[in-house]
Amino acid sequence: MKKIILSIFIMMGLANLSHAQQGYQNPIIPGFHPDPSVCRVGEDYYLVNSSFCYFPGVPLFHSKDLVNWEQIGNCLTRESQVKLTNAGTWGGIYAPTIRYNEGVFYMITTNVSDKGNFLVHTTDPRGEWSEPVWIKQGGIDPSLYFENGKCYLVSNPDVGIYLCEINPMTGEQLSESKRIWNGTGGRHPEGPHIYKKDGWYYLLISEGGTEYGHKVTIARSRDIDGPYEGNPANPILTHINKNAQNSPIQGTGHADLIEAHDGSWWMVCLAFRPQTGSHHLLGRETFIAPVRWDKNAWPVVNGDGTIALQMDAPTLPQQPFVSKAPRTTFNTEKLGPEWIYLRNPKQENYILNGKTLRLKATPVNLNSMDSPTFIGRRQQHIDFTAATSVELQKGQPQDEAGITVFMVNHSHYDLFIRQDAKGQQSIVLRYQLGELKHIEKEINIPQGKVQLQVKGNNEFYSFGYSTTGNKFQEIAKMNTRYLSTETAGGFTGIILGLYAVSASSKAQADFDYFDYQGNE
Repeated sequence: MKKIILSIFIMMGLANLSHAQQGYQNPIIPGFHPDPSVCRVGEDYYLVNSSFCYFPGVPLFHSKDLVNWEQIGNCLTRESQVKLTNAGTWGGIYAPTIRYNEGVFYMITTNVSDKGNFLVHTTDPRGEWSEPVWIKQGGIDPSLYFENGKCYLVSNPDVGIYLCEINPMTGEQLSESKRIWNGTGGRHPEGPHIYKKDGWYYLLISEGGTEYGHKVTIARSRDIDGPYEGNPANPILTHINKNAQNSPIQGTGHADLIEAHDGSWWMVCLAFRPQTGSHHLLGRETFIAPVRWDKNAWPVVNGDGTIALQMDAPTLPQQPFVSKAPRTTFNTEKLGPEWIYLRNPKQENYILNGKTLRLKATPVNLNSMDSPTFIGRRQQHIDFTAATSVELQKGQPQDEAGITVFMVNHSHYDLFIRQDAKGQQSIVLRYQLGELKHIEKEINIPQGKVQLQVKGNNEFYSFGYSTTGNKFQEIAKMNTRYLSTETAGGFTGIILGLYAVSASSKAQADFDYFDYQGNE
C-alpha cells in the first residue's frame, strides 16, 4: 500500500513538472505592437498597445502565462471613440495604459490628432468600451494608479512627470497637477507608471527617445506626491551600453511592471529588431523579462538590465493558444481583430459576401492622408510569405487592386493588377519612396483571377504572381531598407494591405483569401 501511495505522489509530481517551463522566446507579441501596458485580474492577464493612425485602435490581448498571448479585440472600435482624420504614422493613438479596479477595466491613452488625453472603461474587456472621458492634464502616455478609493493620473506635460487626482468616470480633475520627477536627465521623459510595494511608491518612466538610446529608469518615495529619489543603479533596462551593443534587440524601453499570481515580477517593454544594417521594419514589438524585486529594494531586470530573443528563465505554467491557420478565407461574417484600416474607414466599401472580401474602389490612393479602400495586417516576421487571389471587376484604365507593403503614405511597394482601354490586363510592380515613384515592371496577363505573392527576408521583398494558383513566377526583388523606419520615418511598422483604387469609383476587387506564414 505504501508503494502505491508513493507511486501516486511521484506521478503527481511528474505531472506538475510537465507544466513548468524553463525559457521562452521574445518578442512575445511580434510586429508593430509598441508601448505595451499590462494588468492582472486573478490569473488572467490583459495587455494593450498603441495603434497610431490605424483603426480600430488599441489592440487588446489576453494571456494566462504572460508568454502566450491572443488578441481578443480592440478597445476603440467606433469612430466616436477615435477620430483619425488626416492622422499620419506620427499621429493618432499614442501609448495606452490598462488598469483594473473594483470590477472595472480602464484604458487611458492620447489621441494627438484629436483632443489629447482620454480614457474608456468597461466591465467586459471582450465587449464594447465606453465613450471617451476626456482629461484636462496634458502631455502624452497617461497612466492611472488606484488607492483607497482615489484615482491618480500621471503624464508628461512640460517635459516632466506630473501627478493629479481625477474622477475616472467623469474626467474631472480633483487636484492641481504637480511635477513629481524630471527623470535622470535623458531626453523625452515619458511612459510613467506608479506602483506601491513595501510602503514605497515607485515611479517607472522611459527616457532617451524611442530609438537606440531608449532606457527605463525608476524612482521612489514614501509619499505619492514625492519627493522622488532616483535609483542609483538607473537605468534598470537599456541596450545602449556596451553589454548589448551587438544584441539583435535594440531600442528597449517604454515598460510596465506586473506581479504575477505566483508572486513573481515581470516587465513588459518595447524594442525593435534591426534587419539589414541598423534598419528596422517590423516596428517596435512587445518583449518581456523577469524581474527580481526584493523587499525594500530596487527592481532588477533580468540580472543585468538587458533582454534576449531566447530567455533562460522559469515561467508560469505555459498555456499556449491554438495557432491561427495561415489562410484567412473571407467566408465569415466579420474579420478577426488583427485586421486594420488606414484611419477611419468607410465601412460600405468593405463587403464580406460569404465567399470573398469585396473592396469597392474609390479615388483615394495610398499616398493620400484620407482613408483609402485598404485593409491589412501587421508583418510579424522578418522571414515570411504572404499571398492573395484577386479579380478586378468593372475596371477602367488606371484603376488598380492588389497588395501593398506599406510603411507610410509616401513609402510603400505595390503589386497590383489593372486593365487598359482595350481590356488588356497587366500586373504591375511599383515603388513609392518619398518623392520617387517608379514602375519597376509591368507584365501583360490574361483576364481573370490573379494570385499575388510577397516574400520577405532580412534584405529583400520578393514579388511574384501566378495565373494558375500553383507555381509563382518572381517579378523582382526590392530592398527592405528603403521602407525601414530609419529611411521612411513614422512610429509604426510594415502593414501588408489589400487595396483598390478607381478614379470613377466604379471598380471593385474580389479577394478570395489572404495567406500569411512566418518562416522563422
